[in-house]
Amino acid sequence: MNSRLLTTAVAVTALTATALVSTGSTATAKPSKPSYSKMPVATGSGGAVASAEFNASKAGIEILKSGGNAVDAAVAVASTLGVTQPFVAGPGGGGFMMIYLAKTKEIITIDGRETCPAACTPTLFIDPSTGKPYPFQDARISGLSVGVPGMVATWAKAVEDYGNKSLRANLKPAIEIAKRGFPVTLDFHQQEQKALTALQSFTSSRKLFLTPEGQPLPVGSRFRNPDLARTYQRLASHGADYFYEGRLAEEIARTVQRPPVHPGTPVTVRPGIMTERDIENYVAKLRTPTHVKYRGLDVYGMAPPSSGGLTTGEALNILSTWNLSTEPRARALFHYLEASRLAFADRNAYIGDADYEPVPQAGLLDPAYAATRSCLVGETALTSPVAPGKPFPPYTGCSAPTAAQHPVHEGTQTNHLVTADKWGNIVSYTNTIEQLAGSGITVPNRGFLLNNEMTDFDFAPSSPGVYNPNLPAPGKRPRSSMNPTIVLKDGAPFFTVGSPGGATIITTVLQILINRIDFGMSLPQAIAAPRASQRNGALTDAEPAFLATPEAQQLTARYGEQFRQQTGPVLPRDQYIGNATGIEFLPGNRFTAAAEPVRLGGGSALVVRP
Repeated sequence: MNSRLLTTAVAVTALTATALVSTGSTATAKPSKPSYSKMPVATGSGGAVASAEFNASKAGIEILKSGGNAVDAAVAVASTLGVTQPFVAGPGGGGFMMIYLAKTKEIITIDGRETCPAACTPTLFIDPSTGKPYPFQDARISGLSVGVPGMVATWAKAVEDYGNKSLRANLKPAIEIAKRGFPVTLDFHQQEQKALTALQSFTSSRKLFLTPEGQPLPVGSRFRNPDLARTYQRLASHGADYFYEGRLAEEIARTVQRPPVHPGTPVTVRPGIMTERDIENYVAKLRTPTHVKYRGLDVYGMAPPSSGGLTTGEALNILSTWNLSTEPRARALFHYLEASRLAFADRNAYIGDADYEPVPQAGLLDPAYAATRSCLVGETALTSPVAPGKPFPPYTGCSAPTAAQHPVHEGTQTNHLVTADKWGNIVSYTNTIEQLAGSGITVPNRGFLLNNEMTDFDFAPSSPGVYNPNLPAPGKRPRSSMNPTIVLKDGAPFFTVGSPGGATIITTVLQILINRIDFGMSLPQAIAAPRASQRNGALTDAEPAFLATPEAQQLTARYGEQFRQQTGPVLPRDQYIGNATGIEFLPGNRFTAAAEPVRLGGGSALVVRP
């Protein structure tokens, strides 16, 4: 083995071995018929699915086996995650879906990001009594934080325009598991622990998700959600109009305006401004994907209001300056961290909802502009916050004074799923309700939580009078880091990948890309490898496993990189960065589906015919 690969490969092997022991699977098993046990990696034909949760992945496989395509499977997986992972998914949120259509060789992207109600103003989160922004938790646990959900509109548009089956058929697995229920896992329990203040603040959330004493459900107890089953059944019968028009829209608006606050809660819950008309006017939009060339490959990502495609694309263009595959590993990782640092400086300065802001998309993805950024990288780490560049032609200059830093509130609790079918279609889909449990508000008797996506807007400019592309406005969509990505090789699918993790989504996807493309790892190895995330901060967040590598020590001693261990004060789950899934396309119409082997308890990869 190449010596540059050794350290990471050992770490990946250890992670994978742990996962195989924990799931009871074996690396050499060759089942004669499809095996539906929880495994982080699956190789085979007929179609593939990977997600963070076994029941959701199984729902997607069932749809593929019954004649559905990758789009149908993605909707089945996403709707089932709304049942089994309700604190990061569900109809009360939104996201970005990327679709590769094999017949036409097109890449379609659907923007299902939540929108700010018509009554939004740039001072949405400014306390009128002080003139200063609300504390984040005060803003989050409120009706003000709830954006108009785009999830159901995305499902309906995807299925109607690109699916083989009906929305009714694709919701069937989720309805069944919502009725039947499932055992509470350790991760589900820990999510409730972490979101406990938000869940305890509302009577409807207490009733659905907590014990009668208002505590997290015990591990191993059975969780059922008949309210969500009924909501899905009505969506199955009446389509998306049931969500966006009529009684359900009225109930959502009323819940936002008058949240069902639990008596005695210590949280001051502010009412929201969403109306039925806001919900009725929601549209899931088609966007042109971002595109860059990297090492001869075509890398497609999500355009604004997501910052994922532009920031990842700019970083890849910067990294094209160096041949990472021949560099010592520590030096290659140094270049990865510095490219990310510089790309994030531009992200924060220029990217917002392009329907409202003049986002310089062409400049940010121009290799000539990237050259004015890569020339800043020397032999030691730059001092953050690095100032943004000037992505406007002619591209000149090579200086990087420090700049003011925006506070970042973007939640890390999201989900990403990938599907592929026997015809060659692909879906890479990232969606979320933002923080764990979103706003904390459950729509009474409807079985789902409402998002807190409006807190992804910046609450105020970094300095008075400074341009900010990410302030609230009527109908505007807040900047996101969601980063579904599809890579083509010679015009054909090579692999697809994505992850949750707030702003760390971008660095997680970027690191997986260089792991697979530059460092020669397999896709499962690239996903399992230890992570570090530099986002134009003084410190680079890193997982304990990354900090344990010799390369991390060299990055500090030789290159001046300063690290902060990624670990939470409460839960072991907080030590991880991301929770990625991906699919690689193999000769002979076969697939390797890959999920996390260890992070957050490990994910679930399945194929139709192993």
